[in-house]
Amino acid sequence: MKWVMMFMALAMSVSAFAGEAQPVGEDPKIEARLNVLAEDLRCLVCQNETLAGSHAELAEDLRREIRDQMKQGKDDKQVVEYLVARYGDFVLYKPPFKPLTVVLWLGPLVFLLIGALTWWTILKRRRAQPDAMENIKTRPEAARILNGDAE
Repeated sequence: MKWVMMFMALAMSVSAFAGEAQPVGEDPKIEARLNVLAEDLRCLVCQNETLAGSHAELAEDLRREIRDQMKQGKDDKQVVEYLVARYGDFVLYKPPFKPLTVVLWLGPLVFLLIGALTWWTILKRRRAQPDAMENIKTRPEAARILNGDAE
């Protein structure tokens, strides 16, 4: 118990010296542009996260690359075009609707329609089949057994 108390005291004393995180870039205007732009870009490692929210090393490299592009005087559109040319439409969190990305946009709708068609077909077949119990009752030998007239 004594060791636990000492560990807790040490942990609290270390956190007392922690300061506020400093921005990585030296230009606040570029950092603001980077943050806005990074919300529309996908982390190539995480895939479900924006570039702004990712903590992967590759995401940090991409942010550094974007900063360098911005320092060279390129606007946001030119930076995005550079990233798309290098990494493809996958880097965009919302890819454009074009022949190469039509599956991304229409794929879920196609699967929904296939599911609805399958469901409708199964229901139609099930309604067309006669009730199994009614089919048994109409047979004379089954009717005798069900009525208790077994031989």
